[in-house]
Amino acid sequence: MTQSLVGADKFSLDTPILCIDLDVMESNINTMAAFIGERGKQWRPHQKCHKTPAIAMKQIEAGAIGVTCAKVSEAEVMAAGGVRDILIANMIVGKRKVERVASLCRWADPIVACDHYAQVEPLAAACKAAGVTCRVIPEVNLGLDRVGVRPGIDTLALAQGIDKLEGVELAGIMGYEGHLLQIPNPAEKRERIADAVNILVTCRDLIRNDGLNCDIVSAGGTGSYQITSDCDGVTELQSGGGIFACPMYQNHCDLQDLDYSLSVLATVVSRPAKDRAVLDSGRKTQNPDHETPLVKGHPGAEVVRVSAEHCELNLSGESQNLKIGDKLELIPGYADFTTVLHDQFYGFRGERLEVVWPIQGRGKLQ
Repeated sequence: MTQSLVGADKFSLDTPILCIDLDVMESNINTMAAFIGERGKQWRPHQKCHKTPAIAMKQIEAGAIGVTCAKVSEAEVMAAGGVRDILIANMIVGKRKVERVASLCRWADPIVACDHYAQVEPLAAACKAAGVTCRVIPEVNLGLDRVGVRPGIDTLALAQGIDKLEGVELAGIMGYEGHLLQIPNPAEKRERIADAVNILVTCRDLIRNDGLNCDIVSAGGTGSYQITSDCDGVTELQSGGGIFACPMYQNHCDLQDLDYSLSVLATVVSRPAKDRAVLDSGRKTQNPDHETPLVKGHPGAEVVRVSAEHCELNLSGESQNLKIGDKLELIPGYADFTTVLHDQFYGFRGERLEVVWPIQGRGKLQ
């Protein structure tokens, strides 16, 4: 049996490892839960940034009603970890997948998104055969033009079709204003998000006026939650990435009042020049594509290139004192693409290791 590392000093551990500042993450969780709750909305955070039931349970303890997932296999992991109310915000297609959803309904209470009747009919048949009922919500295209049924009469027709099927239950609608997250002008961003959400609320009214249920109106990502939370008609927010509050959200989405809580502990392995250092934390450790990682605690150090196994820094000022063997922390530019590269999180209280969490949803792609 491997001896536990709990209690170890952060900078005594081998590198690279993926670290969570537990105090900051818990503060972010509480801030998001309070912000959303104060506006009369529920919180169903997406788990794609952490994929870890233990963290999902912390969100639920703070007031979240459940989680949002992208895949059936992720939902299975969350359910096995004790999460019951799970939105699979994706189109579920294929005989095996719908059978798995039907089985999941026996030990959790999932909701499945759809944008076409051809997705719902096989799911209904599988659930009916299993003697269960699964909640379903149409996803409405709010302008992102990725997936989603067209708003208006097409949305109503899909809702009517779902309502006629045995084995499924119409629970509401969802939409994602993701194409508006990076609008730089705050007033324009707020106005355009309000317009997009109004499309969703108008669809809700169409469904309700036809006598159908539409209790859930789900929307909102981390880059928009501080605006979408103020929109009338929305009942729940899916924003989850704010618990790590990575640079992509802060630099491009104007995310406010949350702090970086995720980092990669790395070691200086080469000092080829006075103004250069090389770390042991390349693309296999962190994904720099959405946003370049930041160097924590060394203002004169800047990431300039990331290859498979190496991260190269330009150094100025006091950061030029870094030596081979020194350890430092990098803040991943976008947590979602970095978490999936690791098997576990190392959670620290200050610089003391408090917990090691397996990232149980890693590799769950089906």
